[in-house]
Amino acid sequence: MIYFEDLEIGAETYFGSYEVTREEVIEFARKYDPQPFHLSDEEAAKTHFGRIAASGWHTAAMVMAVIARHVVEEAQAGLGSPGIDELRWKKPVYPGDTLHVRGTIIDKTPSRSKPDIGSFRSRTSVTNQDGLEVMSFEPIVLIRRRPLDD
Repeated sequence: MIYFEDLEIGAETYFGSYEVTREEVIEFARKYDPQPFHLSDEEAAKTHFGRIAASGWHTAAMVMAVIARHVVEEAQAGLGSPGIDELRWKKPVYPGDTLHVRGTIIDKTPSRSKPDIGSFRSRTSVTNQDGLEVMSFEPIVLIRRRPLDD
C-alpha cells in the first residue's frame, strides 16, 4: 500500500494511455455536451476544430479513468479529491487519438485537523500520440497516512 509518507516531491508517474473512439465521443456528447461540433462532422468543419472533437469534459473523464485504474492497481491509500486547479484544455482531442497521462508531485501537506490523512498536489499532463499537450491540471489528492502499527 502506498501512503502519504511514501510520496516524494518531484516524483513522476506514468498512469497509462487511453484510445479515443468516435463512438464514445458522440455518445458522451449526446448525453452530456450536445454541441454540434461534438456530434457532426459537417458542423465541426465550420469551426476551428475542423472535424468532430471530444468534449473537454469527456477528455477529463477519460483521463480520470486512466488515473483511477492505475491508483487501484498500485494500491494507493487515496481518499478522493476536494478539487483541482488550473484545468486547461490546450488542444482538441479527436477520435483516433491516444491520450497519455503523466503526473508529477509538486507539494504534500499533512492534515492539521486529521492526523491520519494528508494531501498532495500534482501537475498532471495529458499528451496525444504526437507528444502534444492537450490538457493539464493540478489535482489536490487526499491520502491516508501510514498506520502506526505498520
